[in-house]
Amino acid sequence: MRFLRSAMTPYTGARRAGRLAGATALGLLIALTQAHAAPTSIAAPPSIADKTEQRKLYNDAQQAIRSGRYTEYRELLAELEHYPLKPYLEYNYINRRFSTLPAEDIAEFERDYPRSYLADKLNRRWVEKLAQQGKWADVVTQYRADNATTELTCYYLRGRIIEGDQSAYKEVPELWSVGHSQPKACDPLFANWMDRGGMTDAIAWQRFVKAMDSRQRSLARYAAKKMSPEKKKLAELYDEVDSNPRVLSDMSRFGEQSADMQQIILHGLQRLSLRDAELAHKLWQRYDAQQLFADKARLETQRYIAVRLLRQGHTSETEALIKATPALSSEDLTEWLVRDALRNLDWHRVNKWIAMLPTEARASERWRYWQARALEHTGGSAEQIKALYQLVAQTRSFYGFLSADHLNIPYELVDKPVTVNSVTRDQVATLGGVQRARELFILGKALDARREWYHTTKQLDETQIIAAGKLAESWGWHRNGIQAMIQVRYWDDLELRFPLAYQEHVNTTAKDLSVAPHLLFAIARQESAFTADARSSAGALGLMQLLPSTAKQTAHRSGMSFSTYDLLEPATNIALGGRYLNQLLTQFDGNRILAAAAYNAGPNRVKQWLSKSKSTSLPYDVWIETIPYRETRGYVQNVLSYSVIYGYRLGEEKPFITPSEARSSL
Repeated sequence: MRFLRSAMTPYTGARRAGRLAGATALGLLIALTQAHAAPTSIAAPPSIADKTEQRKLYNDAQQAIRSGRYTEYRELLAELEHYPLKPYLEYNYINRRFSTLPAEDIAEFERDYPRSYLADKLNRRWVEKLAQQGKWADVVTQYRADNATTELTCYYLRGRIIEGDQSAYKEVPELWSVGHSQPKACDPLFANWMDRGGMTDAIAWQRFVKAMDSRQRSLARYAAKKMSPEKKKLAELYDEVDSNPRVLSDMSRFGEQSADMQQIILHGLQRLSLRDAELAHKLWQRYDAQQLFADKARLETQRYIAVRLLRQGHTSETEALIKATPALSSEDLTEWLVRDALRNLDWHRVNKWIAMLPTEARASERWRYWQARALEHTGGSAEQIKALYQLVAQTRSFYGFLSADHLNIPYELVDKPVTVNSVTRDQVATLGGVQRARELFILGKALDARREWYHTTKQLDETQIIAAGKLAESWGWHRNGIQAMIQVRYWDDLELRFPLAYQEHVNTTAKDLSVAPHLLFAIARQESAFTADARSSAGALGLMQLLPSTAKQTAHRSGMSFSTYDLLEPATNIALGGRYLNQLLTQFDGNRILAAAAYNAGPNRVKQWLSKSKSTSLPYDVWIETIPYRETRGYVQNVLSYSVIYGYRLGEEKPFITPSEARSSL
């Protein structure tokens, strides 16, 4: 049975300044102790309170290293034998002496902390140093493929060649022939390989094409310089077609029957279809009669053009194309046609295209639900319609909740907490990497904590990952508890997957604004999985992923003081996120569907979508299913579904769709 799965907005480069990081004041440490102490029912490393003095000594030792007081550092280190972050002191001490470090010190650290995050980091730096010193035999022996970067792999292959292993040359083309620039450390290896005659037209062409596909035009031109004059002419033609694909209209220039020419034609047709899919389709028909394209390439090109025809509004042409070539009917393409039919409330076409979906997709709760909806409008039997709704209503999902509403039955909320035996729990709790991650998390060093955690947990088996997730949740590290359930694909522990994180702040904001707390929980769960220092690629910050500009405007309207850093504080982030959500609810007459869509895609975009659908007033479920942005569509579905689950977690029965939302036509 499949249930609603986690969908989180990606975020990269998460950083937190960590006001408490490195703090030594006793009052701050006591506050940390109270905030993060683990329940006694969970086996864990020694309690936080016991580490107060150790943390002070740790900070003193770090300062001693920075100041070069190494005798003092060694004395302090002796007092920190059982402190989890002792390896960080040793690592920092090694770094201060790295230029003159004996090899034995590296080996000792790796023996003491085998395959740990810091040991692997040190190994990479050590191999780099050995290469820079020209100690190639040592590079070969110290290199580890499972811990390598591209730079280190280049050093390793170079070392093998220098040490007489000529078979290393066979591995160079794969490193060179990529669609992006490689590190400068690889240049001597590549030069040596080329001097030996390793470069061929085929290898240069391969990199040229990859670079063009990656839009790295300068790199592509560099690769073209490595070609023979005849091959270089083809590369120049490829470049011209990439810049101006309409030149394909002059078929006399593309009559050569070769794999390279076919690659140029297919690339140009795909580029052209982005701008003019109709012309691309006409030219495709002519070139298909001229060239003997491989079956796979033919199908991929036709599908690519068909999708662009759809996106450019040529629905009937696309349908005719699929009718003529049924093999084109991919899942993505057919789903697009189903949604086009839904947008036009053409229920017969909805039925037709659902029937064209692959068997597995057609059996999903999504398309079973829409099959039932279409049958309601096309004369399907009541028994068949009810059977479909009943089948979908058994799932804890967006479509399951919709189906339950149609049948007027309770929602399916399977809640089966996963269990961990005490032996496994205790073993995981005492792992060095887990203890280090916890201590770093407590000290506010979120990035280092995550690195330690991920490095450690990727080496665990399924049972151990579950135990680690339980531990993380007990410490208030909610995202890691959620992630553990995703890793092991266990969806029924609702306490772990949908924690009542920062409940006091949520309740305060909900009360102040008269906004339902389960909706605030749902937004925070969807946006960041309760990662307080989350930072998206677009610059959104904190639990509810607010852009600083949005937060500033919201704070100004609400009479709140504001600084960007405050968005990393849970209380402030939830307060501002709640107020922004409340503004959207007010703007869209309390409609959570529209407010959630606006929270993700922006209110102006939602207004545009509403304006476009004015000519055909859509039922709420059709409007959601036909939201133009896949991300926003999934976002709205998750927020509404998570709201039901959080209603259950809070002990309150909440409707999936309110009566006013159900009555609204969008």
